[in-house]
Amino acid sequence: MKIVVTGGLGFIGSHTVVELQNQGFEVIAIDNLSNSSIEVLDGIYNITGKKPIFENIDLREKQSVQDFFKKNQDIVGVIHFAASKAVGESVENPLLYYENNINALVYVLQELTKLPEANFIFSSSCTVYGQAEKMPITEDASIQPAISPYGNTKQIGEEIIRDVAKVTTINSILLRYFNPIGAHSTAEIGELPIGIPQNLVPFITQTGMGLRKELSVYGNDYPTPDGTCIRDYIHVVDLAKAHVIALQRLLKKENLEKVETFNLGTGTGSSVLEVIHAFEKVSGQKLPYKIVARREGDVVEAYANTDKANKILGWKAESTLEESLASAWKWEQKIRKN
Repeated sequence: MKIVVTGGLGFIGSHTVVELQNQGFEVIAIDNLSNSSIEVLDGIYNITGKKPIFENIDLREKQSVQDFFKKNQDIVGVIHFAASKAVGESVENPLLYYENNINALVYVLQELTKLPEANFIFSSSCTVYGQAEKMPITEDASIQPAISPYGNTKQIGEEIIRDVAKVTTINSILLRYFNPIGAHSTAEIGELPIGIPQNLVPFITQTGMGLRKELSVYGNDYPTPDGTCIRDYIHVVDLAKAHVIALQRLLKKENLEKVETFNLGTGTGSSVLEVIHAFEKVSGQKLPYKIVARREGDVVEAYANTDKANKILGWKAESTLEESLASAWKWEQKIRKN
């Protein structure tokens, strides 16, 4: 069975390619390498003994998308990761996010409507909830106005998929994930941001390696126990496995609706300071950090109610925060030695 993974050499995409290949799927990874590296293919090979087919395509180029699908009429599913993903950057450069995250999605869906049947997994986000009114967040929580352009692109993306589902044969699952962290246990693949990291954990590990002078904690005056923002940090391999389970659900026609939605998280919220202290514990070193002003686009807290994914998908996050951070630290140490 041939599966397309867009953004397939990115952080979550590459781990999902590994899990798909472990389950016997034939994978075509599409990536424009704007926030990833061709060397990731070697990491995937070292883990699974097989490289996915790789296509260097920018999904914003409509003709390239059309040409690709014309050549690959036998695909049975698409897992769509390709998107810009940093909240702060989206506030600074909203047009990049609207072009990249919306146009690419539309062009892929346009091609899938031409197939007799298509299965589509969408990489969505807990940012669609905005600042949810109560914790933990269930899939039925009202969708609040987006706090960032990034979050808005995910809300719009979900709306597009639902509208398309009403008039086509595409079946979709929207996976709303919380904060993916960690790396593969082999340290062959992991998160490798280009430039200054936009996410907490790679900034922590780079600071731990001495690449960054200190970590900035954006605000300590939030209405939380220690004043810092709370998030639900999920190991990327747990997340990747959920994508394979969701895809299999569609392929077996077990979905009860044309579009289904699931939260993916651990169900536990951890503050920024708790993550810092957990890292200090697993790494055995003190982490230099300073408190700075709040960052626009950040919600106070967000952690998942995962009952629906646990019961219907039969999926559950397995790794602890410390295990996730230990794997991220192992990855960071390995890539800096090379």
